Amino acid sequence: MSIESRFNPLLQQRTAQHLYRQRPLTFTAQQAEMQINGLSVINFSSNDYLGLANDAAIREAVMQGLQDKTLSYGSGAAHLVTGHHLHHHLLEDELADWLGCERALLFSTGYMANLAVQQTLMQKGDTILADKLNHASLIDGALHSEADLKRYPHLDMAALERRLTQVNHGQAMITTDGVFSMDGDMAPLSNILNLAESQQAWLMVDDAHGFGMLGKQGKGCFDVQGVKPTADTILIGTLGKAFGTSGAFVAGSQTLIESLIQFARPYIYTTAMSPLNALASRAALKRVIEAEPERARLQQHIQQFRQGAQALGLQLWESQTAIQPIILGSSETAIEWSDALKQKGFWITAIRPPTVPVGQARLRVTLSAGHTSEHIETLLDALNAVQTEIQS
Repeated sequence: MSIESRFNPLLQQRTAQHLYRQRPLTFTAQQAEMQINGLSVINFSSNDYLGLANDAAIREAVMQGLQDKTLSYGSGAAHLVTGHHLHHHLLEDELADWLGCERALLFSTGYMANLAVQQTLMQKGDTILADKLNHASLIDGALHSEADLKRYPHLDMAALERRLTQVNHGQAMITTDGVFSMDGDMAPLSNILNLAESQQAWLMVDDAHGFGMLGKQGKGCFDVQGVKPTADTILIGTLGKAFGTSGAFVAGSQTLIESLIQFARPYIYTTAMSPLNALASRAALKRVIEAEPERARLQQHIQQFRQGAQALGLQLWESQTAIQPIILGSSETAIEWSDALKQKGFWITAIRPPTVPVGQARLRVTLSAGHTSEHIETLLDALNAVQTEIQS
């Protein structure tokens, strides 16, 4: 059987089901107003929550780094060979200090971090208990470990407790997003941590969409909920969202990080991120820590959007974060709305199955401190116009 004969029917099926994905082409820097696919649009699909992806201070740090002869663009090797530059080392120390953890460890992507932690820590006979709406990388990390995977209904603490008490051998680990990427709601970390401690389970929280956006100094979901991680808590963060750079990190205890360095295949057998990106991320961390005005502005945008969208009768999820999904139901309807908004100058991605459950296709509106209140107001006007056009 050829590749063509196997996959052409599947590609045709995706097209017929309005599930075919295409990569939009950008012609400008990542910011609120962009050129995408030849259209001048206001971008409401980026995870650049603080507007730092094109930040002047970060750009200046990179420009200075390019003149520094101790820095190359490529790292040249894995961290354990010759790829671990001073800027990687300093960034890890600064991330750990920021979060109040013993150590932090850099990864090239959040996907790799989630694979590495679960493959390394969880062994045959262990159990991973995962929220049903966890990010795909958390699910795949669990599936690629030797542990049993048990999923509990989204944010259902009673179900999680039942599944925890049913674990009668091996080690249990609970995995959850901090902020769920498609719904924008938060995991109740105090409740989850209490359950974990009661059963001596470990807790792994991917706070990719919380770090930078939430809490004092952008410390994320634990801080904004007033919860302190324990020694058996594993934090996953990304540098590619609120930080505006790229890469990811794991933060936690000395023993956790040293174990990953020694045993995590996705860490050992991959080239380190660019030292210039580590330098840029150090500058980004300073900006994140100081970004209280940006976080305050983002919260104002969230309230403005939610109040306006609810006044229009749009179906929103219970999210108080920058991720504001508008539930539309069918994939065809979501694409129709997205295309209509693009023609009015607004880029909002239609999210469809299998990313979200069948019947819950949506527009995933993401807000940024880089937006203005005028951007939000004009978006609400456009949503009202599209709703009228499609319903008429």
